[in-house]
Amino acid sequence: MYWQNAMAAILETCRVPAPSGAAAELSVPLTFFDIRWLHFLHPIRRLLFYDFPCSKSHFLEAIAPKLKESLSSTLGHYLPVAGDLIFPLNSEKKAEIRYVAGDSAVSLTIAETGSDFDDLIGNHARDADQFYEFVPQIDPVKDESEYQRVPVMALKVTLFPGRGICVGFANLHCLGDASSLVRFIQAWASINKLGGDEEFLTKQGESLPILDRSVIKDPLGIDTIFWKTVKEVPLKSLSFPLPTCRVRATYILRQSDIERLKYLVLAKKPGLIQVSSFVVTVSYVWTCLVKSGEQVDDDVLEYFIFTADIRARIDPPVPANYFGNCLGCGVARIEHKQLVGEQGFVMAVEAIADEIKNRVNKKDEVLKGAENWLSEIKEMTGIRSLGVSGSPKFDLSTADFGWGRARKLEVVSIDGEKHSISLCKSRDSEGDWKLGSLCRGHKWKLSQLSLITG
Repeated sequence: MYWQNAMAAILETCRVPAPSGAAAELSVPLTFFDIRWLHFLHPIRRLLFYDFPCSKSHFLEAIAPKLKESLSSTLGHYLPVAGDLIFPLNSEKKAEIRYVAGDSAVSLTIAETGSDFDDLIGNHARDADQFYEFVPQIDPVKDESEYQRVPVMALKVTLFPGRGICVGFANLHCLGDASSLVRFIQAWASINKLGGDEEFLTKQGESLPILDRSVIKDPLGIDTIFWKTVKEVPLKSLSFPLPTCRVRATYILRQSDIERLKYLVLAKKPGLIQVSSFVVTVSYVWTCLVKSGEQVDDDVLEYFIFTADIRARIDPPVPANYFGNCLGCGVARIEHKQLVGEQGFVMAVEAIADEIKNRVNKKDEVLKGAENWLSEIKEMTGIRSLGVSGSPKFDLSTADFGWGRARKLEVVSIDGEKHSISLCKSRDSEGDWKLGSLCRGHKWKLSQLSLITG
């Protein structure tokens, strides 16, 4: 069970189905991009906080019913979101996401809280555990006779009477990557704001989700290679360890700061390409985290691991509105003594920039060796690494349910990692990056950092 703040009051729990006109049944096979995440059962958890003064009566009589109605309409276009992950046992069949009308639906919790909205959306240090009051829970894995089943998505909407609303999302990573889930959330918000999906379809018709897995080419049969590995271990529901004993805070990196970092790098490495805002920011954070961390031997390798949307980077390219996972991976490596040295920041930029240039951005390299991804992940267990989640490319804060742009986005998922960064845009000023961190224990040693960029 997840720890829950005692101030939360559950007003309603329900299951929202797709509309009656939707398909009666849908089975979506998993590609190798999806299968690699099957045993990553700590859901991706995101919270959107909105400034929206509202009474409890208005919330229950007008806001909540409209949210349910618009969610149902949205599921008609995004049926996999309402489905279950089906994990076959003792069978050559592969895992899939299955939707069945009358049985499949999304769990939606409606709640009310007495928590301090302004404290939660602030940039100052706050107890990380208090955010779990707003995180929806995905039902545990169910064991059937021939397979295991678990929902892929859960939602929670919490009212701060007279102050605001929090919309919480939890999804299994095998459902889709940030590109896919942000599109779903923005579609729900748009349909809710417009009061139906007719105008939404007029505006978004050409970018409705593509569910056809044939757009992912797999001539090497990597999905079969991955399935042979993952099917040996049944699914297991994982409870999140609470209390986390961490503190969440936000820092702002201005556009001028980012430009100064770029200038510093290019002054020393004038021929270096791919010196982007992403590269200099994560390099700066990586260097700071390692320098502020525990002491290790000089020759120990430090790793920076990141994923990238490669829909446009593979051959043939995958449509931008493909719903599922389509992520490549980059890994930069530097010896500890180099990263903590005087030129550590510049060396970090060079290592990450070279990985992007030579692997992630090259169509003939981005999937090279993909059949070994699972074994490589196992080999990297226990290494000293910093990971990154999310991207400023996908601006979730723009999801407008009719209450304006979100005041704050919190990516709670990074609590489960030893060192991780989440990255998203800022609403404060165009070009600025917000740096939100999680610190462990009383020494306030930096252990997580979420980066919010403009």
